[in-house]
Amino acid sequence: MSKKPKVIVLRSAGTNCDKETAYAFEASGAMVDRVHINKLLHKEVDLHDYHILAIPGGFTYGDDIESGRILANELRLFLGEAIDKFIADGKLVIGICNGFQILVKAHILPGKLDGEKTSRQSATLTNNDSGKFEDRWAHLKADGKSAWTKGLAEQLYFPVAHAEGKFITDEKTLGALKDNGQIAFRYCAPSGELPVYPENPNGSLDHIAGITDKTGRILGLMPHPERHFLFQHHPRWSRMINMGELGDGAKIFQNGVEYIKEKFLS
Repeated sequence: MSKKPKVIVLRSAGTNCDKETAYAFEASGAMVDRVHINKLLHKEVDLHDYHILAIPGGFTYGDDIESGRILANELRLFLGEAIDKFIADGKLVIGICNGFQILVKAHILPGKLDGEKTSRQSATLTNNDSGKFEDRWAHLKADGKSAWTKGLAEQLYFPVAHAEGKFITDEKTLGALKDNGQIAFRYCAPSGELPVYPENPNGSLDHIAGITDKTGRILGLMPHPERHFLFQHHPRWSRMINMGELGDGAKIFQNGVEYIKEKFLS
């Protein structure tokens, strides 16, 4: 068995961040395959040959109907059992931007609430309060309870690029997310205080930018850590003291790779 974790970066028509996501995992020490959804549907590729499922950003199927809905339906209706087993086996899943939208609409995030026997869609990502596509950088606060967020800096700086990034849910689900420590990222002001627009670029409930399932092994977030993988990705890097080769997003991918090495390959 290879001592490198194997990552499947899932793509479809409209995906446009698969190469950057693959690079981030490869640079963190993983073996990566960029795989079209049809290869999974036609059983040309087996999901269980991999340790990490990554669903990158983009506009899958042109975001027809709503962002991520069509690919989410394909995952839920045709690959649901395979994904359930993948998760039950203790493996990792990450969805970035469109990938986060897909995980939520496929009922994978935030996962079953206490007492529920079947998964349901208990949250969504909807139109930004600004009524327009938001393409800007955002400050974030991270919660280090997840396998993906362990050891992250107290405050991070990632770009966002979305029109439907407003996280909403009901009071019961929001309470469960807080109680279970499932809120992985929140938007904040540069000072670290509560944000206002455009610091919260979409109007998300409780300023939520990313969540996990209860295990912390499934992460979805709207900002793009792969776009701040290197120090030089920072928009003001040439005016800053170089603190190293890597940017704020690198630790997320490194965490995923190291988790798999420890749990599956040691």
